[in-house]
Amino acid sequence: METTGTRILIVDDEEAICDLLCRLMKREGFDPLTAQDGLAALRQIRQAAPDVLMVDLKLPDINGLEVLRRAKALDEDLPVIIITAYGDVPTAVEAIKAQAVDYISKPFEHKQIIQIVHQALKERERRLASRHPSCQILPKSDLTELMGPSQAVGRLIADASRVAKSNFSVVITGETGVGKELVARAIHRASPRARKPFIPVDCGAIPESLLESELFGHEKGAFTSADHLQSGKFEAAQGGTLFLDEISNLPLGSQAKLLRVLQEKMVYRVGGSKPVQVDVRLLAASNEDLESAVRAGNFRRDLFFRLNEFSVRIPPLRERSEDILYLAKRFMEITNQELNKQVRGFSEEAAAALRSYTWPGNVRQLRSTIRRAVLLAEDWIREDQLDIQQATGIPEPTIPTVAKYSPSPDKSMSLKEIVQQNTFVVEQNTLRQVLRETGGNKAKAARLLQIDYKTIQSKLKKYGIYTNPMECYGKEARA
Repeated sequence: METTGTRILIVDDEEAICDLLCRLMKREGFDPLTAQDGLAALRQIRQAAPDVLMVDLKLPDINGLEVLRRAKALDEDLPVIIITAYGDVPTAVEAIKAQAVDYISKPFEHKQIIQIVHQALKERERRLASRHPSCQILPKSDLTELMGPSQAVGRLIADASRVAKSNFSVVITGETGVGKELVARAIHRASPRARKPFIPVDCGAIPESLLESELFGHEKGAFTSADHLQSGKFEAAQGGTLFLDEISNLPLGSQAKLLRVLQEKMVYRVGGSKPVQVDVRLLAASNEDLESAVRAGNFRRDLFFRLNEFSVRIPPLRERSEDILYLAKRFMEITNQELNKQVRGFSEEAAAALRSYTWPGNVRQLRSTIRRAVLLAEDWIREDQLDIQQATGIPEPTIPTVAKYSPSPDKSMSLKEIVQQNTFVVEQNTLRQVLRETGGNKAKAARLLQIDYKTIQSKLKKYGIYTNPMECYGKEARA
């Protein structure tokens, strides 16, 4: 049985017992978690979603049987093992009646406890298969093929598998280009909602004035161009999964309406008064820390808690160097097929350069770099064909400095030309300054400058200001 990423929660107020069980679980390849009382254990179950719970009968606050009952209310498929120094028959019977998978008296044999944990995991898989026949444990090959074979991806797959079977709302965090939508789609495919729609929405790409209409729909005549009734993304995702990418871009007003929809499970179309019931699982993604956004007053605390029933962090490519060459070879093979070429691989220098580079644009940047290199290469990809030097020249966060406004005019220019030139400089500097303040977030910058999203997009393109390291490479880099 595969044990990597399998979490065993150990609950005992005796530190020596916790340490012993942790060592035994680590030796088996499990990830042990610990808690010293019942309430802390329940918090761990909500936050970490363990695969097995081992709990002492006697705890400082609530007893092990009460922890068992409450744990089952949170995750009915969670196997619970009761451990106690009081090995009497009535207590054992009560534990089994409360749906414990086993009951062990202290002192216990090490082999016995390990065997029981493995049996508990098999029982969990059996229950999941019978309860959710359409819900498969996420195949490791699925995300491994797309993201790499590193331990970090293995842990990511374990988290995605763990939460996929539930109806929890999930917050997926990670830098731009790490593959947040890939993970969201994988969770959907492994969930009981897999046969229903998966609807992605990029919250940063929709102008604020149209956002609520996109999400909730609108009635005919709700605004000037509303010449027919239009269902929103919530209705389109009925029974399935709605993926809100870059959710931190949502204006505070829209956040309040989203919270209401999640609480009431119904939407009101723009211009309408009749509620429409929706059954949708929500997955949200952000390239910034939402807790920091909450502290800064840019994201509602109540919405954050409602969304963050489970969180998945995707590490950047620079933190999982084992994946770099794997992904580079995969992109090379795909591009070989596309271009009908037979590039064989990377020179030693090129491979070393790939491994040592920090990849600020993550997997998207790596893909674009390899595609270009395959186009240029004949047999083996050389270091100079990677064009990494050009990529390293892009500043972080790709907002270069320019000359400041100067009141000294060129005497050969007319007043109109002088004003126009300095207007350009002031506009450029203002855009760059606001983008620095928003961490490169174009939607937030547009709101601060009181212009719409399309306007800021066109101005950034006009002045060659990039907020994503790969934007300067064109559409292919962003694919």
